[in-house]
Amino acid sequence: MDRAPGVSVRLKLTLSYAGFLMLAGVLLLAAVWLFLLRYVPDRAMLYNPDDMPSGGVFPIRSALLAVFAPRAAAVLAFLLVFGLVGGWILAGRMLAPLTRIADATRRATHGSLSHRIRLPGRKDEFRELADAFDAMLARLEAHVAEQRRFAANASHELRTPLAVSKALLDVARTDPNCDTGELIDRLHTVNTRAIDLTEALLLVSRTEQRSFTRQRVDLSLMAEEATETLLPLAEKHGVTIETRGDITPTTGSQALLLQLTTNLVHNAIVHNLPDRGTVWVHTDARPGTVALTVENTGEKLAPELIPTLTEPFQRGTERIHTDHAGVGLGLAIVKTITHAHDGTLTLTSRPAGGLRISVELPTQNPRSDGV
Repeated sequence: MDRAPGVSVRLKLTLSYAGFLMLAGVLLLAAVWLFLLRYVPDRAMLYNPDDMPSGGVFPIRSALLAVFAPRAAAVLAFLLVFGLVGGWILAGRMLAPLTRIADATRRATHGSLSHRIRLPGRKDEFRELADAFDAMLARLEAHVAEQRRFAANASHELRTPLAVSKALLDVARTDPNCDTGELIDRLHTVNTRAIDLTEALLLVSRTEQRSFTRQRVDLSLMAEEATETLLPLAEKHGVTIETRGDITPTTGSQALLLQLTTNLVHNAIVHNLPDRGTVWVHTDARPGTVALTVENTGEKLAPELIPTLTEPFQRGTERIHTDHAGVGLGLAIVKTITHAHDGTLTLTSRPAGGLRISVELPTQNPRSDGV
């Protein structure tokens, strides 16, 4: 925003300091005049020298005023100069932290998010502002880095099916005797994967913008519906699903929370032991929150691998079943939907192998009127 040039804050503070000091000086001199000079007689008085306590002539008001006024003016002039010089120095020292904050802001405006203010000293208003700004820069830097990785990975994932389609079409064009039916089947598979990936990317984008209407939702019903939908897939892969839980009402998007639950159950099925795996789905009602927990058997996961599982296009282990390989956004979508509903997502590895994922949402969401 373009603004007209104005008086600097340092000059305003300097003038304020000097003005306050001048006002204090005027009030002090006025007090001297009112409470001291008012008791001095305004005309000469004759006294018996024997009655004078110290001898000499008793002063009159006009004589004292003639002496007092120039010296009062000199004192006020000194206070003015002292207030301007001292105020300028003090204002500069007080506003020095704002200069560092402004420099960091300008750097951030030009794309340098790695710079930090790190204002030294004990806690005060300026230090709180600087620390809050540093925390904001750290979050922005992490968010920008995550978005860049997401864009790079998305470009790579989208380029793969397009490159495969191009290769298949080039083969078909150069080989007139190729099997057309097989080519169409492979192109259909590749095209379906590209569509699924694009829809997943759009879902992530819409969820991050929180462009959905909130309503009352029961997580236990979402878990039941997702389990029934994926039961044939679990039976095909030899995975047993066990469900239990309480009624868990929350506020949010029914479609997104169903997507969240479906992704968790689907992920637990495809990342499981072949022919003898188990998935546990249960919901819990807690004070102020509701929780959905999905556990599965599987391979043991390294602790350092757990935080990366919610990153887009990251996979903890190779999937056992390639016919439901997904697009690498399952848990990333779960994380995005959880954060959009002001919840928390917790991933922990099971000692016997597999993963335990818990989603905790508030019972009453403060933004229940929609976004």
